Amino acid sequence: MSEKMMEKRALVVDDEPGHRLMVRAVLTDAGWAVDETPSAEKALEKLRRAKPDGLPDVVLLDMRLPGMDGMEALEAITRLETGGESMPVVLLTAYGSVGSAVTAMKHGAFDYLTKPADNDELTAVMDKAWGYARLLRENKSLRLRVGAGGPRLIGESPNMRALKELIAQVGPSEATVLILGESGTGKELAAEALHEASPRAANPLIRVNCAALPGELLESELFGHVRGAFTGALRDKPGRFVLADGGTLFLDEIGEMPQNLQAKLLRVLQDGVVEPVGGETPIHVDTRIITATNRDLAAEAKFGRFREDLYYRLNVLEMRMPPLRDRLDDLPLLVGHLLRKLGEKNRKAVRGVSPAFLERLSAYSWPGNVRELENVLERALILSRSDTLGPEVLPPHFPGGSQATQEVPVPEAAAAPDGGPMNFDAAEKATIERALAAHGGHRERTADALGISRRTLQYKLRKYGLARR
Repeated sequence: MSEKMMEKRALVVDDEPGHRLMVRAVLTDAGWAVDETPSAEKALEKLRRAKPDGLPDVVLLDMRLPGMDGMEALEAITRLETGGESMPVVLLTAYGSVGSAVTAMKHGAFDYLTKPADNDELTAVMDKAWGYARLLRENKSLRLRVGAGGPRLIGESPNMRALKELIAQVGPSEATVLILGESGTGKELAAEALHEASPRAANPLIRVNCAALPGELLESELFGHVRGAFTGALRDKPGRFVLADGGTLFLDEIGEMPQNLQAKLLRVLQDGVVEPVGGETPIHVDTRIITATNRDLAAEAKFGRFREDLYYRLNVLEMRMPPLRDRLDDLPLLVGHLLRKLGEKNRKAVRGVSPAFLERLSAYSWPGNVRELENVLERALILSRSDTLGPEVLPPHFPGGSQATQEVPVPEAAAAPDGGPMNFDAAEKATIERALAAHGGHRERTADALGISRRTLQYKLRKYGLARR
């Protein structure tokens, strides 16, 4: 951890010398480095001149100041360019001005204290603000890791943006997370992203599919066993909890776990200890738990098919994976990414897909989600006799029929090894422009040539700003 992250620095803005002296003494005793100033104007001058690594962690700001008052100062501080550093503001207010402080909190203040501030309350609120600023800095760093070096959660639709934001926010915590979603939506990828966004990222992420093993084997896999615990137990075996010590244990299909094992899992969550099968000595573990299921676990608990106390333990934070049908805007990105991967796997390159091919994908409901999309694309890649995928290689149950396959190239950005964004829209726009030019701007003939409906063409013309041409 950097020196700045360990140090706590406060700027106290108060026109009463006696109160500033008291605050300095209390915060210094609590481990703070304290700077002080009697006016908002001087405070702003200090902040503007400070480099990002020299800024205070927290500003303690009196609401009543000569010249610029606290509310004006708060607005000025929140507008400061701080190089991305987080700088919460805690307000000091008289008893009669609590309403103003609450209003100020709605405009960006972190918290408020009434004067004269209780010493314990002062240090508690300042430490809380410092912790918040520190968490924001860590989140900023971890967001970059999730977006660049972490597992690939492909998509820029509103649903996926919200999911990535949630992962960046929740990842650094120690809370258990329950990931809900249909099969094929990428729940395991989300678990990987949460692990990568956590302080445990350097330690193991251990995966267990609770539906893949019968109860007896699952118990041994999770909690381990000692020699002689059962027939075939020839030596001690550590369980997955022990293997994940210091890291993360991902329990997929948690809704399939037998109830007797649910009780043992609950104890691990409550006490942090595991008992190997046949063993008598509990083993302490430090393991974060992430679980996933495609079941309605709340309903399962309500009807007694899943332990209700365990459900609430697992569901500290809930994350829902959007089905593919709710984020069809991500199809071009997903298609480009998957075709790159599948082309390498099958040693067969593809140069592009036709607009009709993409339209058929968009018209489908995708009950199997991204996993089904990957299977469909692999089938199409293998069956295609061309390096351009057209609707004729789609399964028979897909909407529509075969149409002309004028190529829409998959841009080089789609094949970037770092998984960068695919410029599919630019390629599609260029294809439509060429088709319009070839048919003298006649929209019906252009739509026919592209193998799409006129309504779809109208939508794309508006999308790309070509409607007036």
